[in-house]
Amino acid sequence: MNVRIPLRDSAHFRSEALRIAGERVACERHLDIINPYSRERVGMVALATLDDVRRAYRIANAYQARLTRYERSSILQKAAALLRARADQASTLITLESGLCRKDSMYEIGRVADVLVFGANEALRDDGQVFSCDLTPHGKKRKVITTREPLQGVISAITPFNHPMNQVAHKVVPSIATNNRMVLKPSEKVPLSAYFLADILYEAGLPPEMFQVITGDPREIADEMLTNAHVDLITFTGGVPIGKYIASKAGYRRIVLELGGNDPLIVMDDADLDKASDLAVQGSYKNSGQRCTAVKRMLVQESVAAQFTELVVEKTRRWKHGDPMDESMDMGTVIDAQAAARFEELVNQAVAQGARLLTGNQREGAQYAPTVIDQVRPEMTVVREETFGPVSPIIRFRDIDEAIAISNGTAYGLSSGICTNRMDHVTRFAQELKVGTVNLWEVPGYRIELTPFGGIKDSGLGYKEGVQEAMKSFCNGKTFTLPW
Repeated sequence: MNVRIPLRDSAHFRSEALRIAGERVACERHLDIINPYSRERVGMVALATLDDVRRAYRIANAYQARLTRYERSSILQKAAALLRARADQASTLITLESGLCRKDSMYEIGRVADVLVFGANEALRDDGQVFSCDLTPHGKKRKVITTREPLQGVISAITPFNHPMNQVAHKVVPSIATNNRMVLKPSEKVPLSAYFLADILYEAGLPPEMFQVITGDPREIADEMLTNAHVDLITFTGGVPIGKYIASKAGYRRIVLELGGNDPLIVMDDADLDKASDLAVQGSYKNSGQRCTAVKRMLVQESVAAQFTELVVEKTRRWKHGDPMDESMDMGTVIDAQAAARFEELVNQAVAQGARLLTGNQREGAQYAPTVIDQVRPEMTVVREETFGPVSPIIRFRDIDEAIAISNGTAYGLSSGICTNRMDHVTRFAQELKVGTVNLWEVPGYRIELTPFGGIKDSGLGYKEGVQEAMKSFCNGKTFTLPW
């Protein structure tokens, strides 16, 4: 007979209800949120019914936001100040529900504050254009003025687990900045951060009808979020299979899909190997390797591969991992024990196919040690698919032609990093890598929260993210003409 051992509650335990139109809506069913490291119960969230979801969309659709640019900007600026004042509390919450170390969760809070400030600034900016019409022999003495308006319907937003609060910010901030209404379902693995951010926005003055948060079993409520008659646009960040499912269900609705990545760091034989190996290790293990833009493949020219590999192994062994709440740690856990087991399986499979394990591949629950494998071939699953964890596979190549071919040889096309000082190589990589971003002497994931971000192929569909691009996608364009 199996006996269920009661969960021990964390000292930081939070019980959360749905946020619908300013109400905290309790539900009969709940979901426990478990700390991946300690296995304590850190929270409990309500599980929405279909009726709850439909009510949220009815309320959002009926509400007409009329905030001025100044009011929208002020709300976002105030929210940024409130978040910075509560950074320690917010960081602790992210660490407890996700297992990310405190260094990573504090960094995330800074990024969320940046998103809020950039959104506040962009809300004040009118990017409308004016065109004269008397430009051709058959033209007229008129002007065309372009404007942007909020969507007619509601935005559905669905976010993943890897950046619990920042992924939410990248959805809701552009929505507020453009006077839209959004219903959000955060990942059921890390929903507490979304509720925390929502409450800060309400405190800053956001009308609650403009941003409602529901948690629930995606098998029960996800289709309603995709097909509800009030939905005008669906914005999703997450895995490719779910993204393609959303595309198949969306029908005549706009979609913005930010999906996976299989990003390379390409190291040429002229590179400063100490600097390149620093980027390789940081790019692989920050956020426990759980980033779509993490370094998932290290492509190294044969003549320097041995020296580069030695440096990566040495620096990997110095990367401190363990209790996420220990502020000396460089890495906490991955999201859960199942994910850790998957990484171990992929590495073992690669080793059985001829790769060499140099360090790591040790697992305990959701803890997975930073891992380096060498002699990896492009057809191995560990580099052909997206390994969403702290694994560093090293692939050797002969010349730039082979480096480009290997880099482009997967279904993904998100980001890349290149380490070389030769401008002819830099130019070729910039022109020939089939990705959304090429970073010279930086990790693939480098960007600021304002700039365009997104990929091609299986890495995304629709507008890019980044505050400016997301704001464009959340608007309808209109032109107004008049005699002049």
